[in-house]
Amino acid sequence: MNHTLKSLYKLLLVCTLFLYAKEQMYGFHPNDGDMVVATDGSGDYRSIQEAINNAKSFPYQRITIWIKNGIYKEKIRVYEWNTNLSLIGEDPDSTIILYDDYFGKINKGRNSTFHTPTFSVEATGTILKNLKIMNTAGSVGQAVALAITADKVMVENCSIIGNQDTVYLSGAYSKVYFKACKIEGSTDFIFGQATAVFDHCTIHSTSDSYITAASTPENVPFGFVFIECKLTAAPNVKSVYLGRPWRYNAKTAFIRCDMGGHINPKGWHDWNKPESHQRSFYAEYKSSGPGSNTEQRVEWSHQLTKKQQASYTLEKLLKSKNDNNWYLD
Repeated sequence: MNHTLKSLYKLLLVCTLFLYAKEQMYGFHPNDGDMVVATDGSGDYRSIQEAINNAKSFPYQRITIWIKNGIYKEKIRVYEWNTNLSLIGEDPDSTIILYDDYFGKINKGRNSTFHTPTFSVEATGTILKNLKIMNTAGSVGQAVALAITADKVMVENCSIIGNQDTVYLSGAYSKVYFKACKIEGSTDFIFGQATAVFDHCTIHSTSDSYITAASTPENVPFGFVFIECKLTAAPNVKSVYLGRPWRYNAKTAFIRCDMGGHINPKGWHDWNKPESHQRSFYAEYKSSGPGSNTEQRVEWSHQLTKKQQASYTLEKLLKSKNDNNWYLD
């Protein structure tokens, strides 16, 4: 074998090993009965929505749609009847779903925000993994990247990128689990009434504003809970509040998080709703980093005791009447 052939063989071997290692890392393993989406036509469908439209309704077994690397410019909707559906990307940096709807573009009246999502999940038991979901409208007002209005939804190893109102989480009794995700936005970029756990996620602020805007119902014990997350910001960002109440009974907690110096010393804002001082529940427990100093926190926020924080476990936060261990899928 001459030198040129040896070099080509080595290069081919390295590329093969790299692709195999990436496949093992991200678990891209289509099985018989699964659907594959690819922009180049090498799968079953070129469009993610087309694959969803051809999935069985209310299936007895979980259905998996594997999505190959590529840029998918489309609005995605997982309908209520597409229960137990997994959408798994090939690579979280290169499997990109994007669209650019925003409040003014939709122009459907005062509730136009809720028509803007790039990706909408309405079905129980949906799993999203290894995807980058983006609203690329820019700094033009409300523009949702991911909207979840369903129960027992898991989002793992995904990046959700937007500006104002990046992630909308609804359903008074819905439970949502974000694991090892990156969420980026400017104002109120995680908002809604669901109970949602953010586990080892990176929460990145792109402007001086507010991270959360919970609207937790009065009789629901937990709202948004961030566990061992990292709070980061763009270089020019200097003052970000952990949250403000979209509705009076908002509940948000940060547990053992790493808070950058961009976090405002007061921590929380009342959105000019003094009633929320008594009705909301904003809490922290043993966070670290320059933004974690609690000496100047607003007096109506809470520092959890060791006994109180024991209630903030995945089992207690995410338990479901019909399936207590759904988040372990």
